[in-house]
Amino acid sequence: MALPDFTPRVGNDPKSVVIHLTTGTGMEIEWKDGHRSVFTFAFLRDACPCALCEDERTKAKRKPGEPEKLAPGALPMFKPLVKALSAEAVGKYALKFSWSDRHDLGIYSWFYLREVCPCPECAAARK
Repeated sequence: MALPDFTPRVGNDPKSVVIHLTTGTGMEIEWKDGHRSVFTFAFLRDACPCALCEDERTKAKRKPGEPEKLAPGALPMFKPLVKALSAEAVGKYALKFSWSDRHDLGIYSWFYLREVCPCPECAAARK
């Protein structure tokens, strides 16, 4: 199995990053290659790259950003929307969020964020 190439590339390097903490809408990244990614906070929380969340997603057979599925016949319970309380840079390669559900283990590298970009173009390329 080939390992991913984490070498900095123009496509994995942001030109600008805007995080909408006060409105709670999410984050926008304009990449140096001109591509634009828009992430909701719900998507980012469901795509948390920490080992714990990755393990839970793998067991549930969910993709990063895909919300939890209800068990057959289960009634949906009210869950408050998860919000990012804070965001901080991790060196020059990533972001780290503190979430309203008290989770703060995930480090979202630029490479990872570009890899899970939810835009229709990137989603189609992953299929």
